[in-house]
Amino acid sequence: MIKFLDLQQLNLGYQEQFQEKMKLVLDKGWFILGDEVKSFETNFANYCGSKHCIGVGNGLDALVLIFKTYIQLGKLQKGDEVIVPANTYIASILAILQADLVPVLVEPKLETYNINPDLIEEKITSKTKAILLVHLYGQLCEMDEIIAIGYKHDLLIIEDAAQAHGLIFKGSHTRAFSFYPGKNLGALGDGGAITTNDDELARVLFSLRNYGSEKKYHNEFVGINSRLDELQAAFLNVKLPNLDADNDKRRSIAKRYLSEIKSDKIVLPTWDFSNNHVFHLFVVRTENRQNLQDYLLKNGIETVIHYPIPPHKQKAFPEWNNLSFPITEKIHDEVLSLPISPIMTDDEVSIVISILNKY
Repeated sequence: MIKFLDLQQLNLGYQEQFQEKMKLVLDKGWFILGDEVKSFETNFANYCGSKHCIGVGNGLDALVLIFKTYIQLGKLQKGDEVIVPANTYIASILAILQADLVPVLVEPKLETYNINPDLIEEKITSKTKAILLVHLYGQLCEMDEIIAIGYKHDLLIIEDAAQAHGLIFKGSHTRAFSFYPGKNLGALGDGGAITTNDDELARVLFSLRNYGSEKKYHNEFVGINSRLDELQAAFLNVKLPNLDADNDKRRSIAKRYLSEIKSDKIVLPTWDFSNNHVFHLFVVRTENRQNLQDYLLKNGIETVIHYPIPPHKQKAFPEWNNLSFPITEKIHDEVLSLPISPIMTDDEVSIVISILNKY
């Protein structure tokens, strides 16, 4: 069986370093916001080319905290509208709602699965104050066009980079990351981070993630408890130096898939072979997805559907269930994610290609 993602095998090569880090943390006896978190925040900020990195509990909290901090600073108000892609993972929308803001859904481009810049302006109203971009599957959004729209309408631009570790970003915007185990940079549990060049935003974020406190027992803001775990930060410090090489391996697999998969029943993703994609996922489309998934599983290839139900069709949002987003719905009905990871062998990639070409 070629697994979709073999997390055990992926982390096996780090086992000795992980054990050393565990012993180091245990010996120090400092388990919350210690040296490992500080070190990772410095390392990841430098890696991303940002002034600040704020480690938090998970990717959802990273987004929520960004919005709440902008509210605290008076740059957003409760009830403001936030443009967001209609086909994103539900966490992007939950973050907007949990900050008492209003999500406004915009269709993606079918070719890239990212938000369509040509459709943003028609959704902007006097209440629109921000755009939440999602670099879905690891592909960079059309930043030049979106930045121009944001500048024209004086909108905040926030980036959901949960699937985009190692992407070469454009602009100095605030970004949210997830270190869920399956990410390109994955912890051994939950974790997240925010990167920003905004000094005041960073100051408030550091406080809000820790009960709204900069000094123990002195609470300046109404904060939450969302701190990157010391042990997870230690593991991330071990894995970060290999991120670029891991992403290069993902791109090399993607190049083979794009060059060698020839089935006319499968629509391959669009990519210009630049570094604007880190291939967190390699997503194809087909009209009869279940048939393809069953065929691949029968032939020893595990796949995953990201994601079967679009946000506006979820039971959690009955007020949206009658809305029509045909491109989003087509994507969610047809997408299937193939195996792609730094530990895939050339033979395994060849098998996936061969089986698909017989479909």
